[in-house]
Amino acid sequence: MKENVTSPTERLRPLVRVRQIRDFASESVSEAELQALTEVARWSGSSSNEQPWRFIAIRRPETIRALAEAYMPSSRALQTAAAAIAIVVPDEPGKAAMRAYDEGRAAERILIGATTLGLGAAISWVWAEARPAVKQLLAVPDGWLVRTIMAIGHPSDAARQPKSAPGTARRPRDESVFEERWPAH
Repeated sequence: MKENVTSPTERLRPLVRVRQIRDFASESVSEAELQALTEVARWSGSSSNEQPWRFIAIRRPETIRALAEAYMPSSRALQTAAAAIAIVVPDEPGKAAMRAYDEGRAAERILIGATTLGLGAAISWVWAEARPAVKQLLAVPDGWLVRTIMAIGHPSDAARQPKSAPGTARRPRDESVFEERWPAH
């Protein structure tokens, strides 16, 4: 029996289809789904395998809406999210870039995980001036900070609609992927 063989590009197509969802339907996110997302985040890679992050799973609508109000407009996805996950990292000035890298890896894992579960997610960046309010809302202790909160939910009908024509959402490949070295001008 001949096996159905697909190209590497086709096998990776689900990753290409992962995108930010910033508008959610009113349907709730199950406890099992939220637990699965925090588990995939917990298993993200980290610099030197330090696993510096901690995750706060947020389900209470009043907390999610208070977070949304704390740092609009970058928190707009939290206005309709059914759940959220705050990524909390040590506040270590000498390791800020490394912590941001680890945080970004966990955020992307949550984004991919949400898409895989048929949910949507959005990376919501907490502005520096809003961090004290967010820290207080989530009872984050000194020495830790929250820069990223993942909004999670079921995509609304509007959010499911493409934002651009097929094949136009990214720069053309020849403008963004080079062979061996940067091209001469």
